[in-house]
Amino acid sequence: MINYNPKDWFTFIFRFHKADTFRKLLPLIIGVSIYSGLIGYLEIEVFRLTEKNYLKNIPVMHSLLGFAISMLLVFRTNTAYDRWWEGRKLWGALVNNSRNFAMKLSVMLPESEKEQRIFFRKTIPAFAYALFNHLKAEHTRIELFEADAAHPVLKQIDTEKHVPNQVALLMYRHIQQLYKEEKLNGDQLIVLNAELQSFTDICGACERIKNTPIPFSYSVFIKKFIFFYTMTLPFGFAFNLGYYVVPVVALIFYVLASLELIAEEIEDPFGGDANDVPTEKIAMNIHKHVAEIL
Repeated sequence: MINYNPKDWFTFIFRFHKADTFRKLLPLIIGVSIYSGLIGYLEIEVFRLTEKNYLKNIPVMHSLLGFAISMLLVFRTNTAYDRWWEGRKLWGALVNNSRNFAMKLSVMLPESEKEQRIFFRKTIPAFAYALFNHLKAEHTRIELFEADAAHPVLKQIDTEKHVPNQVALLMYRHIQQLYKEEKLNGDQLIVLNAELQSFTDICGACERIKNTPIPFSYSVFIKKFIFFYTMTLPFGFAFNLGYYVVPVVALIFYVLASLELIAEEIEDPFGGDANDVPTEKIAMNIHKHVAEIL
C-alpha cells in the first residue's frame, strides 16, 4: 500500500506514480483524441452539419446519460472500496487475535515450557504468512522463520494442500494435547477457543472476498456504457465546441475510465497492486509482536 501525505496537493498533481491511471490509459486517450478530431472534421468541414439547427440538441441526450453513468460509477467505486476496507479490517482482526492468543498463552504456559512457547511463537505468525501467500493465489508456501530451529511438528504441513487450514489444525491439536496432559485446564481451553476459531473465520472471510468478484454482466455493462458514451460524445459536442471537442472528450474518457480502473484495482485487496492491503507487512508485524510476547 502506498504511504503518502494527504495534505500535499502540489506533489499529487505533478507527480506520476506507478498506480496512476494516466499511464495505463494513455494509448486509449490518444486513440479517442484522434477519433474525436476525425468526427469533428467530418461534421464541420465535410458534411457541414453545424448549419443544421435541429441536430444541435444531441448534447441533451448525453446530459441525461451522464447522470446515469455517474450513478453507476459511484455505486461501482463504493462497492469496490467496501471490499478493500473489509479486507483491511479482517487483517486488523488477525493482528489483534494473534496478539491476544500469544498473550493468553504467555500467561497460561509456565516459563519451563520452552518447547511449547517456541511452537506457538512459530505457528501463530506462520498462519499469517500462509494466509498471505494463499490469498495471492501463488504456489502456497509457509514461512516458519528461523528454519534452523523449526519445530518438528511443523514439518507435517503439506504445502500442496490448504496451508492455512493445516496450520490452524496444528494449533488446535497442540492445545488439545496440552489439555490432555493437564498443562491447561477446561476453563483455559474455553478462553483460548475464541482466538483459535477466529483464524479459520478470518481465512474464510478473506477467501469470500477473493473468490467473489463483481458480477460479470454488471462489469461488462459498465465498460460498454463508458465506451459507447465516449464514442458518441464527439457527434454532439462538435456543434458547440468545434475542434475543442478533442481535449474535452479525451478528459471525459480519462475520468470515467480511471474510476473503473481504480474500482478494478481495489476490489481485490489481496493482490500485488500498489494500493492493495499490505498483507505481507502485517504478517511481518505479527511475527515481531508474537516473538516479543512469547
